[in-house]
Amino acid sequence: EQAKKGSKDFVDMIDKLNTSSIQVHIFHWQTKKKGSLAQHGAFGEYYDAIPDLLDKLVETYQGKHGILKGYQNYDLVDYSSNSQVIKYFTELESDVEAIYPTIKDTYIQNQLDEVKQLINKTLYKLKFLK
Repeated sequence: EQAKKGSKDFVDMIDKLNTSSIQVHIFHWQTKKKGSLAQHGAFGEYYDAIPDLLDKLVETYQGKHGILKGYQNYDLVDYSSNSQVIKYFTELESDVEAIYPTIKDTYIQNQLDEVKQLINKTLYKLKFLK
């Protein structure tokens, strides 16, 4: 039962990250304020990189633990402010961090670290580059 719960939590995290590719692409298209070129670029780097990281992560996980099922999408929202997207990325990072207790394989944890690295690199650009 615990293994099923862990797989469900893992799928939920993958769902959020997979949806983030589309969500961040929308943020990218809707960025328009003066001084937001760094933000626009940060979004582009994120949505370009996240699909490959997720593909490797899911395939590695499934190679060890079996095929995942039960995927879903999350609702998309319009861009409203820099603070909104900082909150969005901060919550994504928390979702990835929360899955760690269920992952015992260090090589899968390393792949999660790559996802967190991308998220935090994006957060750096959103917070400090204008």
